[in-house]
Amino acid sequence: MIVAESEQTQEEVVDGFVRCAQEHGEDAALSLRTLRRWMVGDVQTQPRPAQRRVARIYWGRPMHELLAPPKRETTLPQHIEPADAPDRADTSLSMTIERQITMSARRAARFTSYAETHNVGTEAIEQLRHGVVGLANSYVREPLTAIMGDLIELQDVTFGFLEGKQKPAQTRDLYVLASVVTGMVAKASQDLGRFHDAMTLARTMYVCADNADHIGLRAWARNLQSLIAYWAGRPQEAARYAQSGSEIAAPLTGSVKTWLTSSEARAWAQLGATDEARTALARAVGHRERLQADDLDEIGGLFTFPQAKQHYYTASTKVYLEGLYADAASEATQALELYESSDAEGRAFADEAGARAELALARIQGGELDGARAALDPVLEYGPELRIGGIVASAGRVHAALRDRRYKDSTVARGLRDEIESFSQRPAAALTA
Repeated sequence: MIVAESEQTQEEVVDGFVRCAQEHGEDAALSLRTLRRWMVGDVQTQPRPAQRRVARIYWGRPMHELLAPPKRETTLPQHIEPADAPDRADTSLSMTIERQITMSARRAARFTSYAETHNVGTEAIEQLRHGVVGLANSYVREPLTAIMGDLIELQDVTFGFLEGKQKPAQTRDLYVLASVVTGMVAKASQDLGRFHDAMTLARTMYVCADNADHIGLRAWARNLQSLIAYWAGRPQEAARYAQSGSEIAAPLTGSVKTWLTSSEARAWAQLGATDEARTALARAVGHRERLQADDLDEIGGLFTFPQAKQHYYTASTKVYLEGLYADAASEATQALELYESSDAEGRAFADEAGARAELALARIQGGELDGARAALDPVLEYGPELRIGGIVASAGRVHAALRDRRYKDSTVARGLRDEIESFSQRPAAALTA
């Protein structure tokens, strides 16, 4: 009722809500579709705490009151006499009809405003962009259980805006943001072992990037598909997606170009294609030397490929190439040194775990079981909320290497296998089931 009786259009209410959130330092967005759901009481999940706090400030009432059904008046307003009063019946009827006409006119005006204007303003898009960048950086540092709800809501808000009407430039901005946030949801699906859903979302990411005519995001989507295939145990497909992405990324200068060739290299290595893996590694080094940061690197977090991560991918490649175990250990060590010397914003728990697993693998292949245990011990201390699919799969590869006949009588190997099995029994995916 508050919105319906106000002098503002629904679009103005949304923009005002977003400005209120910004003025009070709250990370809270609101789409036109969500506002309309609130207005009709179609609320399947409770608004986030940040939205509830902003709503209280913006409308001056707690959210449970705002979402409650409107109270129906049981008495007539004082200025209207009962309809059966003989001397006021005609006047009363006239006033009732006039009120209905007035309400209808106001509703028509609001509809006209909606039909002729746009459903999102500059402030709303900027707030959305702020949320997307924040989540992209939180993704590599926080457990999925802490950010998944925000990811899904942000995607819903973005899609809701796109389903409305905007100026062409705003439409492109929204498609860019939709591509980014859908890419994050796809990555989360992969990390939870839902590879089919992840591929579906990755294709949607690509479509959004295509509609935005954003080459970098198209290339990033192909790299994401390569990652999904790689962790699903399909290295041939992973190499193919990475090659396709490299073709798209040819005119780019950002780190996604290096990422694609690094992804291709480790896929080839897992297939035992030594020459192809070496060639891809060499290309990745060349891309790094010529790298100039682009808009995806400016987002940071999940959307950039830092030097430390490149060392980790190189270790993932060389650990599968005959005679390069020592090189793999060196690359993994360099990755860990760079991560450990970084500030909090430069850390990435999944990539650090991956580098430790590759270091353990390299040491196992070199007969250093105690060294392998030392490398993997910090990973085995991760709580279930951090045990995403790639980490569990990497630990599983260490487990497989420890089953080598050389170690069948080793108490160190047996103990480490037991710890890995216990670790893998409680993955992050089980927390979301």
